[in-house]
Amino acid sequence: MRRLKRDPMERAFQRGYQHGIVGKSRDLCPFTQDAVRQAWLNGWREGRSDQWDGYVGTAGLQRMNQLQAVG
Repeated sequence: MRRLKRDPMERAFQRGYQHGIVGKSRDLCPFTQDAVRQAWLNGWREGRSDQWDGYVGTAGLQRMNQLQAVG
C-alpha cells in the first residue's frame, strides 16, 4: 500500500523541533518559502523551549510524539 506524503508544514515543524532540541542555531533553517520557514522556526522555538525545560533524551522523544499527536 502506498503511503501518503506528510504535510510539508508538519515535516518542517518536526525538523525545526529536532534542530532546536539539540541546540542548533536557527540560522540553519533550510527553507526559503515564508510559510514553511515559519513552521520550521516555530518547531525550532518549541524545541529550544523544551531543551531549556529539560526535555532531552527519551523525554524529548516523548514530548515530540505528544506534539505530533496533538498537531
